[in-house]
Amino acid sequence: MKLSKNLDRFLVLMVFVVFSITIGIIYVLAQNKTYAEGEDGFTYIPRDYFVNIYDSGKKLIVKTSSASVNDVLVRAGISLGENDRVEPSLDTVVDADNYFINIHRARPVVVIDGKTEKYSMTASYDYKTIVSDAGFTVYDGDEISPVINDKFLELGMAEIYNIKRGGGTTITEEVEIPFGQQTVKDYNIAPGTEEIRQYGEVGVKVLTYNVQYVDGAEAKKQLVSETVKREPVDRIVAIGASAIERSPLTASKGRNRYTVTKSNGVVVERQETYYDLNMSRVMQNASRICGVSSYYGVRGDGAKVDADGYVIVAANLNYYPRCSVVETSLGPGKVYDTGSFAEANPEQFDIATDWTNRNGV
Repeated sequence: MKLSKNLDRFLVLMVFVVFSITIGIIYVLAQNKTYAEGEDGFTYIPRDYFVNIYDSGKKLIVKTSSASVNDVLVRAGISLGENDRVEPSLDTVVDADNYFINIHRARPVVVIDGKTEKYSMTASYDYKTIVSDAGFTVYDGDEISPVINDKFLELGMAEIYNIKRGGGTTITEEVEIPFGQQTVKDYNIAPGTEEIRQYGEVGVKVLTYNVQYVDGAEAKKQLVSETVKREPVDRIVAIGASAIERSPLTASKGRNRYTVTKSNGVVVERQETYYDLNMSRVMQNASRICGVSSYYGVRGDGAKVDADGYVIVAANLNYYPRCSVVETSLGPGKVYDTGSFAEANPEQFDIATDWTNRNGV
């Protein structure tokens, strides 16, 4: 008796399960989709749908199982031009009855901007888009309006749109602000060497202009405002300096004395003086003997330097040969000259400056 009751319960449960599965299948079929039962379960089978195609005022209803809008149009034998526009997009999946596809056919238009006329094909009915498709830029304050085509023999059935430029429009431009460079001396690295301590970054500023147009052409562009959007960051370069540069020669000092250790380990006392002469002939000889440029200039601190930035030095050529690089309190120098002073003090450097005449020569 007990076994019979359990069997009844099992049969009732099985009936409920079968009923639920049947209801599920009916629900799936009601979603306008068809499924077939296979070894891996239910598989979707494309089914036919009714699709409404609107093409330039004409309506066409087709029955198709195509997967996308593009497939529907191809199977219906509908071709599209290069500038035609379709809604929804061609890759949209068609998966329901009473689907709608709209085709907007491109048509010829002529856009007039002052003395400039441009012919184009467009499927848009938005005035700004039509003008943009023709290759014109639309500015604030411009007015676009259709005009009557009275040139049928010349333009055919083309629509005509006229651009009336406003009295002026505001435009903005972003431009870079170049970064500067700061140079600092570092007495802990080899003299003359350089190390970047901070990389430079360009800044950005926004320029606002008022632009006036005449017959479609820019006639006047006036700067209205200038705003810094991002400040530039200077590049910082450390240049190795000798310890003797801590107390450099100056015009008021007149003579500079310090102790140096030469490359052979000998410690000597050196003195520096300065002179102010035209160095053209000296540098011409240097060009011939040392193979350097004959150019020289005056540095910001008044020291005369060659094309490579070396301070021009006169020295005892027996101790410091012509064209040799030496350390001075004004930075790396190069020996290009000599004088009678060197006989009395072979460790003396006479540095070319513009401290007396101050004429930039």
